[in-house]
Amino acid sequence: MPPIPAALVTRLHREADARAWAVTEADFARALQASAGYAFREGEPPVGQVEKYLRSLHLRDLALACGCAAGSDAAWERFIKEQRPHLYRAADALDSTGGARDLADALYADLYGTREMDGERQSLFRYFHGRSSLSTWLRAVLAQRHVDRVRIRRRDAPLDDKLPAAASPLPDPERSRYLALIQRALTIVIAALDPRDRLRLASYYTQSLTLAQTGRLLGEHEATVSRQLARTRKVIRERVEQHLRDSEHLHPDEIEQCFASVLEDPGPLDLAAIIRKDSMVDRSI
Repeated sequence: MPPIPAALVTRLHREADARAWAVTEADFARALQASAGYAFREGEPPVGQVEKYLRSLHLRDLALACGCAAGSDAAWERFIKEQRPHLYRAADALDSTGGARDLADALYADLYGTREMDGERQSLFRYFHGRSSLSTWLRAVLAQRHVDRVRIRRRDAPLDDKLPAAASPLPDPERSRYLALIQRALTIVIAALDPRDRLRLASYYTQSLTLAQTGRLLGEHEATVSRQLARTRKVIRERVEQHLRDSEHLHPDEIEQCFASVLEDPGPLDLAAIIRKDSMVDRSI
């Protein structure tokens, strides 16, 4: 795709009110370029077609997504306020028992971007190109994740009782050791967290409070709670890896086996008890 003319970028940036979310013209130009590049990936578009396409975009939603991807607090507060009700309604439409709401909540970590590549957060917002409204795109992402989970559950469903049972695999002799190492590392790492971080984890993950309830408890906006939980999860993972490497002297493949053992079957590992330990601090902080 040839570069988008600067004058057009300026006009679209103004129409999108992108400054409200601290999105620069350069950042918005990259988002527009990515959107046009995806739309016309099959070949060079006719003259004038790119501008027509760009003017057809949901520009305000695209600007809001750019602001959220860049970490703008104002953008995230607007996003949470406007989109959370839509997401929960979409989740309840997918599963009337409320079983899809956890997928809606889990989206926020991926939208914020907990992974980094070349020093840049890999936010899910980079896949939003403004061709549909933000709420429509979010419903589509949520629906796809719900379908993926249903497929996994069907794949893992037990076979008919009439079929002969498969032989049980031999237990991994190292598994109990790996679980003990992970539990020790988690206990040390979580105990070293800031008291507010421990209370936030305990409130959301072990007391089943919503983001809004956790925010009221800590005097934080629910968008802040979501970002802080994502940050804390990333910190815990990094520090557990560091402890296993530096204090337990494990090789990288052994560290991966530790995490794999827990994911496969946590067994006696009680993460809730670890989080609750020393987490009930003064709620006036």
